[in-house]
Amino acid sequence: MTGTRRRLVLFVLASVLFGGTFVAAKAGLEYFPPLLFVAFRFDIAAVVLAVYAVATTSRDQLVPRTARDVAGILATGVFVIGLANSFLFVGQQEVSSGVGSILFSLNPILTPVFAALLLSDERLSARGAAGMLVALVGVAFVVNPDPATLLGGAAVGKAIVFLGAVCGALGSVLVRWADTSLSSTARTAWALPVSAVLTHALSLGTGESLAAVTWTPMALVALGYVGIFAGAVAYIAYFGLLDDVGAIRGNLVFYVVPIVATLGGSVLLGESISTLTLVGFATIFAGFAVLGGDSLVEMVTRRYTALAAHLPTNEAA
Repeated sequence: MTGTRRRLVLFVLASVLFGGTFVAAKAGLEYFPPLLFVAFRFDIAAVVLAVYAVATTSRDQLVPRTARDVAGILATGVFVIGLANSFLFVGQQEVSSGVGSILFSLNPILTPVFAALLLSDERLSARGAAGMLVALVGVAFVVNPDPATLLGGAAVGKAIVFLGAVCGALGSVLVRWADTSLSSTARTAWALPVSAVLTHALSLGTGESLAAVTWTPMALVALGYVGIFAGAVAYIAYFGLLDDVGAIRGNLVFYVVPIVATLGGSVLLGESISTLTLVGFATIFAGFAVLGGDSLVEMVTRRYTALAAHLPTNEAA
């Protein structure tokens, strides 16, 4: 598989599986306290990913050996996975999945801010900034929140979801800053137990109880999805993408998440899709096209340079 095709596969996997999280989380929160729901999610994901990592990665590549390796694991486990999801699930008790998704999709806008402070090799060009803003407008069309609903009422819940986006953006940049020698699979396999311990501690600290869980078939389906598919599988794809393309472009998956969440809500929950939503889809893709212009120019330049190097020169006699 070529590098470009691999990145596309990782992008699609992460976008689709993370997008389904909003639907599954909304369903599961009827049966689980939020932090305990997240903690169970990480328990399952940690076991699944540990089995996968042991089966596919050599022991030498699995063991963290440097302070940077440990820093990358902590950045992943505490910020990108643990706190980001904790804030998201707690906040979703107060806001709709649509409003939650647009707030969480601010992640790509926040990432360049942290990257500018912490990374020397990731800067957003004017074209890139324009593309991201166009895509953000598309996200707003897709979600189509009532301004009164977005700005008024449930302010605490909205602020909590926004904190989740901040943690995710900061953590993804910290992972790149750590410059760990571990593969994304090994790093995530170590990070998920950190996330599980953190969220279990938060759950206990806030007084949540196992007795509050209602075990039903729907609860098990929701937990299985967020633990295995939106957990272990999605994290392998997402962190592999971050390693390949960087935090700024990797976090563009969160622009596609509202599309998946909207389609999932339509298919599974019977929610309608408006014409404005379809306009939003087209606007997001237009933003990606603008953002991808930098990569296109670089590719053309490289190929032109390589071709020119093989052309005969017309030297003076």
